[in-house]
Parts: sequence; structure tokens; C-alpha cells
Amino acid sequence: MKLNRREKYAVIAAGFFICLFIVMKLLVFPFMEKKERLEKSLQAKTKMLTEMLVLQSEYNDLKKNAELSKIRFAQRPPGFTLFSFLDRLAGEVGIKQNISYMKPSKSDQKDSQFKLSAVEMKIQGINMKQLTPYLYMIETSKNSVFIRRISITKKGEGEEGFIDVVLQVETYEA
Repeated sequence: MKLNRREKYAVIAAGFFICLFIVMKLLVFPFMEKKERLEKSLQAKTKMLTEMLVLQSEYNDLKKNAELSKIRFAQRPPGFTLFSFLDRLAGEVGIKQNISYMKPSKSDQKDSQFKLSAVEMKIQGINMKQLTPYLYMIETSKNSVFIRRISITKKGEGEEGFIDVVLQVETYEA
């Protein structure tokens, strides 16, 4: 086969490009695709690790709170009841005479060894200066007592500054 000089160069160039294409297709592209897959996998695993660290932190916080709750339960006076606790605090603050009713209730918690003890109470004709220390004493008590719901309504137009309060206070009992 006789080819002139120009045709030889064209055949050599075509052969070079075919060899270059085969090398790129068999070696370079698979390497680049594998590198891209590894980078995506690394990003996904980094995200998973971050989520696991957040979950670990939340777990540790919950574990500390559970230990604190166990300590607080153990430190409660023997025979502690939410009703008597709230009644005693009302006497200390001086609003016991304003309590119109206190309704205690208990309910079993599903899959738990604890019972939820709740007291709904209505306090009438007090002002915010009387209510604030009472709420503070409930919330800062070391007996793990918390206010679930509170409803404050302003008393009639003639009595300025007086309010009626309905509280739902809860705690857990063993």
C-alpha cells in the first residue's frame, strides 16, 4: 500500500487519536468516576458521622437528665404528694384563701414504671405580685414539679389588677 506523505500523517494522527481514546476510555475515565464516587461516599459518611455525634450528644443529655430525675425522686420527702405540696406552697405565699378548687388526678404511663400525678387548680382574685412567687416556687422546686398549662384571665372591669388563674401542675411518681 502506497500512501503519500500527507496520507501517512493522516493515518498516524488517526491511529494516535484512536489509541488516546482507548487509553482515556479504559484508564482515565474509570479512575475519575471512581474518584467521584469515593468523594460522594466520603461526603455521605461525613454527614452520617455528624448526625451520629449530634444524636450522641442528645443521648448524653437525656441520660444526665434521667440521672438527675432519679436523684430528685430519691431526695423527695417520704409520702410526697403533689396536692399537699401545692397546698403548702400556697400557704407560704399567702394565696391559700384564694384557691377555689384543686382537682388531683393520677394516670399510668404506658411502658413506664411511673405514674403521672396532676393537680388542676383555680386561684381567684389575686394579682401578679402574688402569683409570680408561687409559680417560681413551683418551677424551681427540687421535687421535679412542672406547670403543664396555665390560663390567666383578667377579673371584671371594676377590680383593677386582679386576675383568675387556672393551673395544671404535674409530676411523676414511682
